[in-house]
Amino acid sequence: MSTNSTLARLIKTGHHNRTKSLRRLLLLAAEPKSSHHALSLFQLMPYPRTFDWNILIRAHAHFSPSTSISLFSTMRLNGVIPDHFTLPFVLKACASLRIEKGLHSLVLKLGFCNDTFVQNAMISFYGSCGSVDRALKVFDESPAKDLVSWSSMIACYVNNAFEYEALALFQKMQLTDSIKPDEIMLITLLSAIRSLGDLELGKWVHKFIERKAFELSVRLGTALIEMYSRCASIDDSIKVFDEMPVRNIFTWSALINGLAVHGRTRKAVELFYKMKENGFQPDFVTFNGVLVACSHGGLIEEGFRVFNSIKNEYNMEPKLEQYGCMVDLLGRAGLLYEAFELVNRMPADPSPIIWRTLLGACVNHKNLLLAEKVGEKLQEVDPSHDGDYVLLSNVYGGKDKWVEKERVLNLMGENRISKRPGYSLITMGSVVEKFIAGDDSHPQSEEIKTFLASLIERLRVVGYSPVKSIVLFDVEEEEKEHNLMYHSEKMAVAFALLKFKDNRTIRVMKNIRICCDCHSFIKHVSNAFNREIIIRDRNRFHHFSKGSCSCRDYW
Repeated sequence: MSTNSTLARLIKTGHHNRTKSLRRLLLLAAEPKSSHHALSLFQLMPYPRTFDWNILIRAHAHFSPSTSISLFSTMRLNGVIPDHFTLPFVLKACASLRIEKGLHSLVLKLGFCNDTFVQNAMISFYGSCGSVDRALKVFDESPAKDLVSWSSMIACYVNNAFEYEALALFQKMQLTDSIKPDEIMLITLLSAIRSLGDLELGKWVHKFIERKAFELSVRLGTALIEMYSRCASIDDSIKVFDEMPVRNIFTWSALINGLAVHGRTRKAVELFYKMKENGFQPDFVTFNGVLVACSHGGLIEEGFRVFNSIKNEYNMEPKLEQYGCMVDLLGRAGLLYEAFELVNRMPADPSPIIWRTLLGACVNHKNLLLAEKVGEKLQEVDPSHDGDYVLLSNVYGGKDKWVEKERVLNLMGENRISKRPGYSLITMGSVVEKFIAGDDSHPQSEEIKTFLASLIERLRVVGYSPVKSIVLFDVEEEEKEHNLMYHSEKMAVAFALLKFKDNRTIRVMKNIRICCDCHSFIKHVSNAFNREIIIRDRNRFHHFSKGSCSCRDYW
């Protein structure tokens, strides 16, 4: 029976003034699609109690936080005292709007400083607002921490990029015999490890899950697949996928995307069709994954077949992300003018990312004329992005047009735009080593540079030749080589060769796209030292082994 018909029956029978009857109806109406009915019912109540206000505040906290806060203010003006259920609902609403509204002092004033339910809500609230120190203070001062307390603080750390602190807190929790982690906490931890890209930590958490006999649920299994993929171990992702008793569309999409960014493009496409055979309908995340696979693998016909199926087979309208994948597909293949036409035919205004994708393709294929056109478009829509100036200057450098290149770099200076430095990270035990291009801040930089210089000379003998065209300035050849020598990924790989005496895989994370010179250098290193090297850059993973890369030099 609908809320309207129930209310009509109450009026007809004369029960509409009875608070008990209205309260039951208010509970039924307290959902987004019936919120206006809930407000109407509430206004019929002669003396609403805290419980009644809570129903309304909770209902609006999710979809209309400003209304929820307004109701709370009205409640207090009417002299109704909030309880330990009211404040968590209001804190959730305030977190959505990132405002405190003096709630912490009210918690203390009302004597809820020892209430675990309220304290947990405070931790989540401060975490949502980015106030990690204040969340930790509340957590430390909570007299009776339960699972939600620990889980909220760990989530606070993870959501604010304090991943190692989250893992340390989880280890501290293990010393508390009364608290056992649940699936939600483990998924949060896997999210932290996914951001760090630390495979050893990921395997440690996976072993913990197996040791504690957690069921490999859809959510947990999918989180493990994503974690292993981001930690450069796609084979472990496949293994988890195969072991899962039940999968959903998110599970399939996670593995398709993982295979795509690891260079296993045909396997990603095969998995996409296998997913369809198993009765799953792809969503936009799935389409993104398989289109990235087609782009990275140069599968042009397959890419168009998948793209056209979005509308023709599933009656869905492609979004900007799918158009962006197609621009990337055409651009990588050198079909630059076809990509340019596709951008101009898009049903919505192209985003700066789409123009930037096309500019990158113009640089790779040394098409100066089109690069200038695309550069003009980017100046209109996003004139302050450092990467656009660098890309345009690179295409001028590749054509030996040093005057034009200097003009672009001068324009950067005039607009007070600085080039974002490239850096690379490598984990050694529990320590993350950071290398910045051309920077001497690392304590062993002199030792690394000396070794790197000798390594480059050794590789020259077997065919390595620095790609000098990417150097930003018109300088002597010797100085160009010097500029290339100290790119961050070269420093990281040299450090790993110095420190890792066994044959372990070298894993490096880089914040920007790997350059073609470093790509060539690392291919030669993998062959000369018989080492597997994995570089995770901004776009994908490069698996180097025996002088080859998983991208097949198509990136």
